[in-house]
Amino acid sequence: MTAPDAAAPLTSRARTVAVLVLFMATFMDLLDTTIVNVALPSIQTDLEASSAQLEWIVSGYVLAFAVVLITTGRLGDLYGRKRVFLIGVAGFTVASAAAGLAPSADVLVVSRLVQGLFAATMVPQVLSIIQVLYAPRERAAVLGAFGAVTGTAAVAGPLLGGILTTYDVLGLEWRSIFVINIPVGIVLLVAGAILIPESHARERVRLDLPGAALISVALFLAVFALIEGRPEGWPAWIWAMLAVSIVLLVVFVLVQRRLEASGGEPLVPPTLFRDRGFSAGMVTAFAFFGSIGAYFFVIVIYLQVGLGFTPIGAAVTTLPFSLGAFLASGASVPLVAKLGKGLVFVGLVAFASAVAWTGQTVAHHGDALGKADLIGPMLLGGAGLAFAAIPLLDVALANIDVRYAGAASGVFGTFQQIGAALLLAVVGVVFFETAGTVFSPAGLRDALLASLWVPGLSLGVAALASLLLPSVAAVRHHKDLAEALELAEAEATTT
Repeated sequence: MTAPDAAAPLTSRARTVAVLVLFMATFMDLLDTTIVNVALPSIQTDLEASSAQLEWIVSGYVLAFAVVLITTGRLGDLYGRKRVFLIGVAGFTVASAAAGLAPSADVLVVSRLVQGLFAATMVPQVLSIIQVLYAPRERAAVLGAFGAVTGTAAVAGPLLGGILTTYDVLGLEWRSIFVINIPVGIVLLVAGAILIPESHARERVRLDLPGAALISVALFLAVFALIEGRPEGWPAWIWAMLAVSIVLLVVFVLVQRRLEASGGEPLVPPTLFRDRGFSAGMVTAFAFFGSIGAYFFVIVIYLQVGLGFTPIGAAVTTLPFSLGAFLASGASVPLVAKLGKGLVFVGLVAFASAVAWTGQTVAHHGDALGKADLIGPMLLGGAGLAFAAIPLLDVALANIDVRYAGAASGVFGTFQQIGAALLLAVVGVVFFETAGTVFSPAGLRDALLASLWVPGLSLGVAALASLLLPSVAAVRHHKDLAEALELAEAEATTT
């Protein structure tokens, strides 16, 4: 973990305003992750987008985010976190404008890829800058507010997307979900340039560019093959791409091991995976976070295309999920220290149960499914999400040397995003293969019921992996060591 340089002292008010700018950027990123789902059927109709292009619009963003996340975090340490943050905001704003003006589905897909790249450029800088602005003893309240921002974004994303698309705000239809980022981005650029102090890492940071290139190409080939394989009829070249992606992943692991053995700084340090608890945490994060996007992708398409719900109707139907997560977040905080991985397991089982409940409800009501029928499973799924997500990072890193906490956090975030991209590609294969080329309510219902097995089984794997996470005692010990190290670094910085 690299220690931040001390920034120029700021008044309490100046720090608060600077943090609000950072929170707004985080909110904008999270909003763009969730806001697009309810607009997908409208995009499909307007741009005549294929099912594969719809998958790319969602998965392209998270895939691009995943493959550069660790590298861009280190770029901030090296070249200045404020500078890299502002570059990320500028690029994200331009990409949003391109998405809002996209004349075709292909242009929209490319714009979403670029959005994801620049989102990954600005987001890692947020927590790093907060660490510079606030001493360890002051961060609890700030990080609590940060959690509230993420929860609010989860609630606001689908709802805002439904409102903008359904009521055709400014006559832009679905395009308004991207255009809304332009004025926000401009405000962030100006405010960030004035209010956020610059900071670097005290220790020299090295970039593992070969590792970043290998993992990026390998993941792109895998996701491309999964998304494009079905419409292309699974030709030999698709299978060849999957084979090459596996070979590149093996080469990536070998390169990372060699780099670490020679004293270098690998993108994903293999040493971290020698700890069983950390490895279990990565499996849990991959399967758990991947299931969220897969679940909502097929639900929203079924509600709008299969049952004729409006975008706002689909958003209202899924809103209880966000409310359940928001309410359970407060209840889970005092339970983390007492239950640890037990809370993660309970959350994953609750979410898996909600997926099964969703399938049973859809099968029972058929075409008569109404907005109120999914309140129960949505609330349960949201609560399960909060119970599992809030403690997972701390529990997964409990056995990791606090000096490597920064690298481990970056790997955790990368696995989380990669899981989202790959599982969305897999659920798309199952859903559209079952639905066929001519959509009908019955066919889409069968497709939904078949594809719900993807997030359901994924959550089952995550729940089993969570049983191998570190104990509650290990989590407490790790937290005490981390706080002691941060205090020592803060004292060294001020002397």
